[in-house]
Amino acid sequence: MTSTEFTGLPDLAARALGGSVVAANDEFFAEKENLLNPGDTEYRPHTFGHKGQIYDGWETRRRREPGHDWAVVRLGAPGVIHGVNVDTAFFKGNYPEQCSVEAAAIPGYPSPGELADADWVETLPRSPLRGDSPNLFPVESGQRFTHVRLNIHPDGGVARLRVHGAVVPDPRWFTGMPLDLAAMANGGTVIDCSNRFFSAPNNLLLPGNAHDMGEGWETARRRDESNDWVSVRLAEEGVVRQVVVDTTHFKGNAPGWFRLTGGTDPDRPQDWQELIGRTRLQPDTCHRFLVPAAEPVTHARVDVYPDGGFARLRLFGELTPAGRERIGLGWFDRLPTANAISVLTEAGLSAAAAEVVVSKRPLTDADGLRAALDAAAVTGDAATRIVLG
Repeated sequence: MTSTEFTGLPDLAARALGGSVVAANDEFFAEKENLLNPGDTEYRPHTFGHKGQIYDGWETRRRREPGHDWAVVRLGAPGVIHGVNVDTAFFKGNYPEQCSVEAAAIPGYPSPGELADADWVETLPRSPLRGDSPNLFPVESGQRFTHVRLNIHPDGGVARLRVHGAVVPDPRWFTGMPLDLAAMANGGTVIDCSNRFFSAPNNLLLPGNAHDMGEGWETARRRDESNDWVSVRLAEEGVVRQVVVDTTHFKGNAPGWFRLTGGTDPDRPQDWQELIGRTRLQPDTCHRFLVPAAEPVTHARVDVYPDGGFARLRLFGELTPAGRERIGLGWFDRLPTANAISVLTEAGLSAAAAEVVVSKRPLTDADGLRAALDAAAVTGDAATRIVLG
């Protein structure tokens, strides 16, 4: 993945997903929480507080001893990191000379003290930074992480931190719960759209309600005979039962109609089944629709007529057995070794047997998991249920 391609992936640290800056060693001039503020950085020159110029970012004091400064971020959606943007916007004479990024996978809700003792993995080695500029760094790591630690060398200010990647949800939370197959937190993502002039299409898949139009997806005004559309890759193969198309806040610019289709071949949307035919939409309204009968799909497309915007898209349904198997194996294969062993021991395997199973990864299918369990000389019914559903 190139230095710019990863920026189209979801920001795993986004506040809208539940990301949080949970600790920093210093924030004398500007608060650590600013790192995850949505939107672009703002700056008002000659605006001073008791500690100096006010910055919309995180800024530490000038370091007078060896070492470096750091901030720890809990990802809103755990996943595989493909790149980070360490943005130093408006930090010109006070940006760090270099940065590095570490990541960790910690189950549960660890305290800052527990995070300090975590097994941190370097995902970005110490790298030079430019001031007043985005700094894009591709990351190559196939593991699923829950936290990142931004290190700045030696000190200074960073405006924003974006951690782009692929969400890898814990499928154990899917059992017995209504599942939004399109939700970003569950692994859904926008793969393409016709237009993103006013706002990003991935906003449609964020949790919660939009607070304004800027938190939805809005296209430019069309001046031709075509229409706008957005395509979504679902968390995995599933059957869609209910649909929410929410035009809240879109009053003079909501689409007049929409149509929903779905399929399993993203390269041939013309062959997809129609889940909901062309249907009238109202402005500033949360619309709910039932899908009476449908085949399993892995992708969905919303066509809006002729253009406009809406706030949220929800596709509620259930995973197929094959979809649940793939999502479970994908999660298990990406767990760091210690986490994967812990999952299996909690399911009743001995530590020795768990180590044997984990050593056989990647487990690309159900037969691979069963063969690994056979190699460990255990039946592993509970482990099979956890991983495969």
